[in-house]
Amino acid sequence: MKRAGLVRLSRAIPVLLLLLWFTVPTWAAETKPINVNTASMAELMSIKGIGEAKARAIIEHREKHGPFKTVDELKNVSGIGDKLLATLKPHVTVGEAAAPSSGTGQVPAGK
Repeated sequence: MKRAGLVRLSRAIPVLLLLLWFTVPTWAAETKPINVNTASMAELMSIKGIGEAKARAIIEHREKHGPFKTVDELKNVSGIGDKLLATLKPHVTVGEAAAPSSGTGQVPAGK
């Protein structure tokens, strides 16, 4: 009886190891930083340390003052200080700066 249990267990171990092999990269994968200039309330709240009040404050700040130019500008948001900012930095971005527009984007006639 004990021997049959050991045989079943020895057959299950490789299957469990294989499942673990394919699952670990999902756990270890880093998430893509969230752009605080475009993030929704829900996206902001998915960041550790940001609840509903801070998410709302971030959105209100960017609507009133325009997009954040640097992540450090988050310190200008009520409720975000040096300690929280240090926690947030690996998880947020302000995105890439848009290139200045040179007009309508249309090619002039004859060119």
